[in-house]
Amino acid sequence: MNKKKIINDPVYGFISIPSELVFDLIEHPYFQRLRYIKQLGMTHLVYPGALHTRFHHAIGAMHLMGTAMETLCNKGCTISAEEKEGLLIAILLHDIGHGPFSHALEHTIIEGIDHEDISILLMDKLNEQFNGQLSLAIAIFKGTYHKKFLHQLVSSQLDMDRMDYLNRDSFFTGVSEGVISSDRIIKMLSVKDDSITVEEKGIYSIEKFLIARRLMYWQVYLHKTVIAGEQLLCKIFNRSRELALKGHKFNITPALNHFLEKVISEEDFKSQPHHLEVFAKLDDTDVMAAVKVWADSEDFVLSTLCSNLIERKLFHVDITSERPDEDFIAELRRRAAELYNITEEEASYFVFTDAIRNNAYNKGDGNIHILMKNGAITDIALASDNSNLEALTKTVKKYILCYSKALV
Repeated sequence: MNKKKIINDPVYGFISIPSELVFDLIEHPYFQRLRYIKQLGMTHLVYPGALHTRFHHAIGAMHLMGTAMETLCNKGCTISAEEKEGLLIAILLHDIGHGPFSHALEHTIIEGIDHEDISILLMDKLNEQFNGQLSLAIAIFKGTYHKKFLHQLVSSQLDMDRMDYLNRDSFFTGVSEGVISSDRIIKMLSVKDDSITVEEKGIYSIEKFLIARRLMYWQVYLHKTVIAGEQLLCKIFNRSRELALKGHKFNITPALNHFLEKVISEEDFKSQPHHLEVFAKLDDTDVMAAVKVWADSEDFVLSTLCSNLIERKLFHVDITSERPDEDFIAELRRRAAELYNITEEEASYFVFTDAIRNNAYNKGDGNIHILMKNGAITDIALASDNSNLEALTKTVKKYILCYSKALV
């Protein structure tokens, strides 16, 4: 079988599959599942073009990793053939643990476990199936490999993951503020003291990268209507689980039902392998098929929430710097209970609060290092003459109040 395939990517053009092992991993059902998980959750409710998948993103990040390795090797950095393949596999599989609608349901289906943890569990499972050929990739992914700069290319504040998703999400949403000079940034990469650095002449490209990331969070990832859609999806799942735990039976896929009928702890998920196998069968289609079924549920709360999602009747969202007034929230819940003829406890599905955070650059958490012309290494926030950059190191926290538009 010819495994020298080429993928035509809308962002980068033609991408070659670099090895037979990488081809076999892409062909594996764990990875093919990513074709059916949208990269940006419910963002397509705001930006209709945002229908690209985790599959797209993983292939794109792998392509950028190949470019980064070529750049570093041309500058005298030693990366063996085994390390190159390990790096490509690590970035290819970095998101393999994402569940339906990506981040939207990340802590709802299984509480207390991140997609990174699930990625490691699936990578370990693949390593067994591929007779240990992924051991190096897993060590790089976990950061336990002795060359620390390799891990930074996979997971850091200037990794190939972020490089791809900013450009890709900008492309598919049409939000031009997220476009970054990924080619130039990669060409400016270097290694010093086992750490990824950026040559001084690349400072302005890094500034734009950080500013683009901040703007994409406010304009795309934390857009108030995107929040409304994702919160609605979470409320649907919470209500369906509440009913399932009380004995309600639903005509939905076995994989989704598995996570509805019981609350699976992080410890149970990690210690009982069958949970992982069932999770690896879940994608967006399981959830949307269930939403269609639940829209005809006899439970008023569940059927209303599902109908609202299908018809794009989303919550009204207020985003403020201060906590919403408790009396106002109580009044809205009272109104919801009266309007829908439900209890005030059930009204909390139609009126609720949460918090969001935007942090473009975590100073001190795997800093972006600039390699100055004199050989010194300086943090980007100090090397830059852009006074706004220091502000990007601060986490902006805002509060959200979601409530049915019928209450306005």
